[in-house]
Amino acid sequence: MSGKKADIMIIAPHPDDSEFGVAGSVAKWVKEGKTVVYVICTGGEKGTSDPAVDPKELAKTRMKEQQAAADLLGVQEVLFLGYEDQTLEDTPEFRKEIVRQIRTYKPDMLVTADPYRRYIWHRDHRITGQVVLDAAFPYARDHLSYPDLYAEGLMPHKVKEILFWASEDPNYYSDVSDTFETKLAALRCHQSQVGGHHAESIEQWLRQRAKDAAVDQDFELAEAFHLVEILW
Repeated sequence: MSGKKADIMIIAPHPDDSEFGVAGSVAKWVKEGKTVVYVICTGGEKGTSDPAVDPKELAKTRMKEQQAAADLLGVQEVLFLGYEDQTLEDTPEFRKEIVRQIRTYKPDMLVTADPYRRYIWHRDHRITGQVVLDAAFPYARDHLSYPDLYAEGLMPHKVKEILFWASEDPNYYSDVSDTFETKLAALRCHQSQVGGHHAESIEQWLRQRAKDAAVDQDFELAEAFHLVEILW
């Protein structure tokens, strides 16, 4: 039986997705004393437009960048599942791996990509969100789902809430006014993705998005999510 425990588990398709989607909230939650762990599904080895880059070396670089960003934010642990970039599928095996992590760390909240965005949306994001949703309910909860995990001592666990980033239907707004600069600092760790002449425009875009998310709130900057409460 695992003795590990996390309050919040962030499950991201690629390195840097968490920093774009939820890093301001992660920094806030850590300041509040909550324990946060990252689960990164792929190595992001196809995240380049440079044909000279070796995918295996890029994956190593991106894992180091992700660890640095997580360390800066105060994330307790980063788990790399090692799936190949752009190959995620909704399979029993992938779902089982997410169930394993949920039952190991027993988080109250999961945070991941919204699987229900319309039009253009990276397939790995869509698949990850759907698999996480299904893993949380009912698979992590029911002992007869993946009985071999139960036999290993990974007891059923009921997640209370899921937050989806990049939602077209946000209903939950996290105040990141005091931690937005930390979010940007964590994002800068991903130099293979956000370095160079585009860095300033990316940060401006993120700041404007945070202002827009907070427009009807009583704070300046927000990260917006769709919140799902699991009642059963």
